[in-house]
Amino acid sequence: MMPSDNDQRDPGPAAAPYRAEPAVRTRTAACGAVVCALAGDLDIETLAPAADTLTALVAQRPGAVVIDLAGVGFCDSSGLNLLLRTRLAAEAEGVPLHLAAVPPTVMRVLELTGTQAVFSIHESAESALAA
Repeated sequence: MMPSDNDQRDPGPAAAPYRAEPAVRTRTAACGAVVCALAGDLDIETLAPAADTLTALVAQRPGAVVIDLAGVGFCDSSGLNLLLRTRLAAEAEGVPLHLAAVPPTVMRVLELTGTQAVFSIHESAESALAA
């Protein structure tokens, strides 16, 4: 017997919930600054890799830390808190911190909370490195 379109079939295991865990890449620039490029979502479920990397980078006390946000698609309050905590930690260590290539969705969070005023924000990682 051929299956019909009305067959009630077990769809199998439920699909895993979507998690856009951020990709975290770092590179050291010739000037001694470190660029940390993030891609994916920065939210409560996914920000641990970014948090771990940023904490370690600041502790190394490079010439500066540039957080390249060009690849970030979403940022919630926990992502914002990560950026703010990283800024405070960098300040305590005497490490300049710059945000680069902030996408409109993340800039909106910064603007709504008034926190864009506490960050050094640049169009690109290269312009942040030149600052």
